[in-house]
Amino acid sequence: MLGTGTSAGVPMIGCDCAVCTSDDPRDTRTRPSVLIRYSGHESDAPPRQFLIDTAPDMRQQVISQGISRIDGVLYTHAHADHIFGLDDLRRFNAVMKTAIDIHAEPMVLASLRKMFPYVFTPENNINPSFIPTLIAHEIEPNQTLDFFGATWTPIRLMHGRLPILGFHIDFAGKSIAYCTDVSSFPPESYPLLQNLDVLVIDGLRFRHHPTHLTIEQALEQIECIQPKQAYLTHIAHDIKHADVQPTLPENVFLSYDGLVVNVGDTHARQDGGI
Repeated sequence: MLGTGTSAGVPMIGCDCAVCTSDDPRDTRTRPSVLIRYSGHESDAPPRQFLIDTAPDMRQQVISQGISRIDGVLYTHAHADHIFGLDDLRRFNAVMKTAIDIHAEPMVLASLRKMFPYVFTPENNINPSFIPTLIAHEIEPNQTLDFFGATWTPIRLMHGRLPILGFHIDFAGKSIAYCTDVSSFPPESYPLLQNLDVLVIDGLRFRHHPTHLTIEQALEQIECIQPKQAYLTHIAHDIKHADVQPTLPENVFLSYDGLVVNVGDTHARQDGGI
């Protein structure tokens, strides 16, 4: 879990609430992003590593976790807190000496091209500059993707009235679904949420929000989906980790920046981070 906070991050600028001033590192939450790591089929290759979203805090996130290479990036949607770290992908280009594949829906790629014209139309730049070298791929909901032996399937989610993507990842018989920024699941998406080892799901706060699940609504979805373990993310400054975690069901956890979830032979467990 690279980033587990809201679009404003926690602590928020100009806020002196109990969470924003907390000395518990689990209450410090950068903007939402996650790294998926697994061993590919090649025995001599390093573990495969994919980013979901490039948060504005991506540089800080990957440095803190010692991440120096990635095999690709997948985007959930084009809101600022999920894409504004795109420029920092150039350092991965430099370190790896290769272009980076990015995967997103057509409307998201169109937004990226509009926001980062110097990246996608470098021939128009006045000066030569150090910019990301990216290879863009269009993806669609329910379109199966094979990345080094793992099956990735985009899941249609609704972020208020905005259609976005979550991702189902299946590898060696284990399955994960990452569903941030979701307020509702279309009926056709539930088949991709069955028999999960790990579900990562939006759980913003207890008060209603028009484009995010509340913690109560997230728990209702978890009860419906029945993953072995679930982790709440995109958490607001309303939620103090030490106070709320003990109130959750035994298989439901508040995520925090730096948390590592290992999907083992029989179940997921929490490691690392704090």
